[in-house]
Amino acid sequence: MHPALERLQAVTRRNFLQTSSMGLGGLALSSLMGGARADGPKIENPLAPKKPHFPGTAKRVIYLHMSGAPPHLDIFDYKPELQKHDGQNCPDEYLKGKRFAFTAGVPKLLGTRQPFNQHGKAGVWMSDAIKPLHEVADDVTVIRSMKTDEFNHAPAELLLYTGFARQGRPSLGAWTCYGLGNESENLPGFVVLISNGVQPSGGQGCWGSGFLPSVFQGVQCRSKGEPVLYLSDPPGLDRDTRRLGLDAMKDLNELQEKELGHPETRTRIAQYELAFRMQLSASEVMDISKEPAKVLDSYGAKPGAGSFANNCLLARRLIEQGVRYVQLFDWGWDFHGTNANEDIRDGLTRKGTTTAQSVAALIKDLKNRDLLKDTLVVWGGEFGRTPFREGRTAEGKILGRDHYPDSFSLMLAGGGIKAGHTHGESDDLGFKVAKDLVHVHDLQATLMHCLGFDHTKLTFRFQGRDYRLTDVHGKVVKEILA
Repeated sequence: MHPALERLQAVTRRNFLQTSSMGLGGLALSSLMGGARADGPKIENPLAPKKPHFPGTAKRVIYLHMSGAPPHLDIFDYKPELQKHDGQNCPDEYLKGKRFAFTAGVPKLLGTRQPFNQHGKAGVWMSDAIKPLHEVADDVTVIRSMKTDEFNHAPAELLLYTGFARQGRPSLGAWTCYGLGNESENLPGFVVLISNGVQPSGGQGCWGSGFLPSVFQGVQCRSKGEPVLYLSDPPGLDRDTRRLGLDAMKDLNELQEKELGHPETRTRIAQYELAFRMQLSASEVMDISKEPAKVLDSYGAKPGAGSFANNCLLARRLIEQGVRYVQLFDWGWDFHGTNANEDIRDGLTRKGTTTAQSVAALIKDLKNRDLLKDTLVVWGGEFGRTPFREGRTAEGKILGRDHYPDSFSLMLAGGGIKAGHTHGESDDLGFKVAKDLVHVHDLQATLMHCLGFDHTKLTFRFQGRDYRLTDVHGKVVKEILA
């Protein structure tokens, strides 16, 4: 194409819709792709289902991200020794050479105020802050030896989801759809749901496609109001009239394709067609009011709300319709202790119990529908919290913890993960991993393995070299596999 035409293309309304963050570019491509004109090229559908490197134990992923980083020492990682030394000065050996987000000097050690007990046949340690999860202890694996390289939210989230601490790399969901395609003709392969409208610190890079084709990026849907902004017909324009408009646009696009031969033109035609079909399918799948009252009650879901509970139920409905990867973000887990909601006592119990109810309901629901066996569920944050009091709130009545990358916990279920299992240990005070360290790159490699991929071979050539999710790192954590 002539350079002048390329520049013009970059400012067209069609190109904006294709690449905008709301994701009409990410809605693309379905069975229509096989319907090219006899005299035109047949374009392969990049979202058509694909075979992985080997048979995977998981076909789809529901990733539940607790934005802000849950205080794992008050949820999964019980430390009796930390209790004994509560209120004492932190030993210098744990502070020397370390940087913390909001703490300086010598902080005081902080034991948990949450009651802990072992649950399930395997005796998985869980606190009373997440009581509803006690009921599914025999269905989950808890990793207590996670580690990351970042101690601030945005870079830690980007590292977790893209393998790199800065913007520009493809996300885990994008890599999943790139490798496996999509099973739905009327819905995107990668859907993002955000509780109460609060974006994660890492922003849209957490579900972006980076240098992968934009068709693989996440599509942010809403659990309240229109599922996708600007998807419905404008006032005064009925569906038949919209169909005529799309047909006319298709004819114009086909003329452009014949004249210029740009391969993206047929892709745009298909994107408009999928958006048209989504006007019906998206609204139907996002309408949880049709669920039985007992199901709504089990999740704590209320039709019309923009809640985490609604999003958990929507995640189940979406994967039932063939969506490959569903990402939930729930803000409110940044327990610094700057207000009552960030107190690791009552604040955590309120937040943890409400959230755990929905997660437990999701796991039970998937299991009852025979979906848990090949649906990989992940619950966790971007890093952990310190075993000492956060510096800014150290003299106050509210108890909080600072950011901490060296040791934290994560929970997984289904999709080939061991049930009723605990992996790894932190040291007696919770400062560092003592056994079976799992870096975030190892987690990525393991998730890819469950989906049927050798993480070193799922690559995309960009700027002269092959890139992968795990960069040049990562190993599969075989000990947590069923």
